[in-house]
Amino acid sequence: MKRALRRAVDRIRAESPGPVAGPCDELAAATGRDPEPRTPGVCEECAALGEENWAHLRICLTCGHVGCCDSSPHRHATGHFEQTGHPVMRSHEPGETWRWCYRHAEMG
Repeated sequence: MKRALRRAVDRIRAESPGPVAGPCDELAAATGRDPEPRTPGVCEECAALGEENWAHLRICLTCGHVGCCDSSPHRHATGHFEQTGHPVMRSHEPGETWRWCYRHAEMG
């Protein structure tokens, strides 16, 4: 998964008009206590649709929304960012703690 994200970062940076400098402010600010997940272990939108199949889960570090990753058919975590502008999510998979800033395509 980290390799896939790194490839995405490299692609976004190559397509960006200007340089990306260091860690972004959003990732730096998202180092405190994580919010409680609104739907622990379940993609909120997939559950509402009656679906139970997704690849991996992500939690929004602004509001606790839990959504499925971009390898899942509906890409609800990215959709949440696009609808709300909440910039940073974290893996909601056991044992994973990496974070991602959608605004800057930066992993932390």
